[in-house]
Amino acid sequence: MANIKSQIKRNRQTIKRHARNKAVRSELRTRTKRAISDIEHGAEDAEESLRLAIKRIDKTAAKGVIHKNQAANRKSRLMGRAARASQGAEAEEAADADA
Repeated sequence: MANIKSQIKRNRQTIKRHARNKAVRSELRTRTKRAISDIEHGAEDAEESLRLAIKRIDKTAAKGVIHKNQAANRKSRLMGRAARASQGAEAEEAADADA
């Protein structure tokens, strides 16, 4: 345990910040996982969950929990998954229409 008053305060601040960041990061992961599962299973609200995930990624980067480039990479991967899933769904519909 620190003896210096400023270091004691710094330790308290670090603990608070760590808990806050952990909660934000956890929600980010949850929203991302939900969006991915909705996209892959073709849920009706897939676009809404994708929008919420992207919103959470942006907020997390704005708070400084993740770096802005990390946020851009995460959004890019998420949008790529959504695009591939929609292309796959369109291909299936086209195949069903031909048959």
